[in-house]
Amino acid sequence: MKRSCPFALLALGVVLATPMHALPATATDPPREPAVFAPGVISGPRHETAPAFSPDGRTVWFSRSEGSASTILVSHRENDHWSTPEAAPFSGRWSDMEPAMAPDGSHLVFVSNRPAHDGGAPLDGFFNGRTVPGGGGNLWRVDRTASGWGMPQRLPDLVNASASTFAPSVARDGGLWFMRPDAATGRFRLYRAPWVDGHYGAPAPLPFSDGTSTDVDPAVAPDESFVVFGSGRAPARGIDLFIARRTGGSWESPVSLGDTVNSAGSDAEPRLGPDGATLYFSSERRSPSPSDADADWNNGKYNLWVVDLRPWLRR
Repeated sequence: MKRSCPFALLALGVVLATPMHALPATATDPPREPAVFAPGVISGPRHETAPAFSPDGRTVWFSRSEGSASTILVSHRENDHWSTPEAAPFSGRWSDMEPAMAPDGSHLVFVSNRPAHDGGAPLDGFFNGRTVPGGGGNLWRVDRTASGWGMPQRLPDLVNASASTFAPSVARDGGLWFMRPDAATGRFRLYRAPWVDGHYGAPAPLPFSDGTSTDVDPAVAPDESFVVFGSGRAPARGIDLFIARRTGGSWESPVSLGDTVNSAGSDAEPRLGPDGATLYFSSERRSPSPSDADADWNNGKYNLWVVDLRPWLRR
C-alpha cells in the first residue's frame, strides 16, 4: 500500500437513512460506481485519505499529505458545497493523519509522529523491513468540548506498544481498532482494544488477520457487525479493499469488494459515512471522464472516492 506519510456537534447518534449532506454535492444517493468526492476542493492534487465525518455529516476531517508531511484538514458543508479545507486546530506542527470519529461525535482519534513526551523527537517508524525516520505513528485522542476541541492526549502504552501504530477506527462501545506490524512477520495486521470501565483493555489481533498477509486500515461498523479494510491477500493486486462480517459472534472470511470498487492501483484507507452504509476510500485511479482529463487533482495520487456499500451488506 502506498502511504504518503508515513507509509503513505455532540452525541447526535448514527442515522439510519443516507443523509444527503454526507454525499457529494451533486448526489442524492450514494453512487453505485465509485465517484470522486468533492473534486478540486477536498480531492486535490496531493494525497487525500481517511475522511472522518461528524454524526450529522456536515463536517469532515481528513488527511492531506505531500512527501513526509501530513496535516489533518477540516471542511464544512455549506448549502450544496464543501468549504475550502483548513488545518484542524490540533494539527499543523507535526505529521498528523488518519482521523477517526467516534460514532457519537464526542472525540477523534488520529495518528501523529509527535513525540510521546515534551521535548522529544518525532517518532521513527519501522515497517516493510526498514526504518522510516520521522515516519512513525502513535494514536492520540482529542475530545470535543463546548467551545471546540481540547488538547490531544496520547493513548496509553498498552495501545501504543509500537511506534508504527496507525489507522484507528472507533466502535460505538468505545472499542478501538487499528493496525501495527506483526512481531514475527513484520507485516501489518489488525488489532482491537476493548473499552472497559473507562480504560482500554489489552489489544488482540483479529482472527482473520494472522500476519501472513498485509492487512491495513480497518473501518469498523459502529456495532462491529462488519469491517472494511485494505489487504494484500489474494486476489488483491497490491492493496485492495475487503469486507468481513460477523455472524453469531464469529467473523466470516473476508471477501474482496471486487472490480466494482478495487482498481489496478492502490485502494485503501476506507471510512464509513455517518449512515454506516456509504463507503469512502482513497484510490490512485484516475477519473475516466473527458471533462476531468486536465484537472490538477486527476493525477494518479490518492483522491477520495465514494460508493454505496449496501450491495455488499445484503449478501
